[in-house]
Amino acid sequence: MNLGPTELMIVFVIMLVLFGGAQLPKLARSIGQAQKEFKEAVD
Repeated sequence: MNLGPTELMIVFVIMLVLFGGAQLPKLARSIGQAQKEFKEAVD
């Protein structure tokens, strides 16, 4: 899946509207942690 800058901007705006500005850092942290755990589990 290859996302260009336009698609990333659209996704960011949608997330900002859905979750609000205060929730985005927490959401990004949890997504990063989930990715890290998934990569460790795969290895």
